[in-house]
Amino acid sequence: MAAYTIADVKKLREISGAGMMDAKKALEEANGDIEAAVDALRAKGLAAVQKKSSRTAAEGLVGVAVTGTRGVAVEVNSETDFVAKNDQFQDFVRKTTEVALGVDGDDVEALKGAAYPDGGTVSDKLTNNVATIGENQQVRRMKTVEVSNGVIVPYMHNAAAPNLGKIGVLVALESEAGADVLEALGKQLAMHIAAAFPQALDADGLDAEVIERERKIAAEKAAESGKPAEVQEKMVDGAIKKFAKENALLSQLFVMDNKTPIADVVAKAGKEAGTSIVLKDYVRFQLGEGIEKEESDFAAEVAAAVGG
Repeated sequence: MAAYTIADVKKLREISGAGMMDAKKALEEANGDIEAAVDALRAKGLAAVQKKSSRTAAEGLVGVAVTGTRGVAVEVNSETDFVAKNDQFQDFVRKTTEVALGVDGDDVEALKGAAYPDGGTVSDKLTNNVATIGENQQVRRMKTVEVSNGVIVPYMHNAAAPNLGKIGVLVALESEAGADVLEALGKQLAMHIAAAFPQALDADGLDAEVIERERKIAAEKAAESGKPAEVQEKMVDGAIKKFAKENALLSQLFVMDNKTPIADVVAKAGKEAGTSIVLKDYVRFQLGEGIEKEESDFAAEVAAAVGG
């Protein structure tokens, strides 16, 4: 019996862009492990490079809020997009995000135990929402950024309501430059972050496991070239440097001109303002990233119900 299903083949093709037979062969060799099959296809040059976590896989809303030099992003999930358009749900996400501004660290449990503006706790209100709206809802995650002297610039891509949407960004700029200068720069950087999907502020911040995975894929590609070992090693090092450059925010090319590194964009803005500007941190929350969403075949369910 095969270690994978037709649904697995379909999913792998959607993720990788590979053909039917290539997808089936990769799944067979990976014993049904989709992630390993993607890596194998990429190593063979048969997979389009797609970030799985950029694929929205759950419903709900991301909220952002800023007070002074502190900002926070919160993701609250629901089962359907209909709930995300519900006024009661939107009000909950907005108020919960504001409550998160007063929570130390990025502790979701502490947030759920914090006092809710309408009485009780955030968790109490969430339980009430589930009961009244009739859908499961979860406060999934939060992330806070701060500066000692500067601004936190919020941005919501395709907002569903003020400070609510599917991609929320916060940009933390440390500087003595005027607020108008920092706000303008912060908005441009936030739009870049929403579009370019950096994985870390700089190369040192990239996940070690991700780097190791990319190194393994690059090594497999280099080995297939048949070139001498020392050349293969240089090929792998070059691939890792390229990956780091493309995925670390400060080295990414600014989407506005596709040629200037973000670090240079920030430096130029500081020079024009007559002071230094430091891009200290950022947050990019995309609704549902990293969550696997079950896909149901409605026709098959109806057929099964009629037959059973």
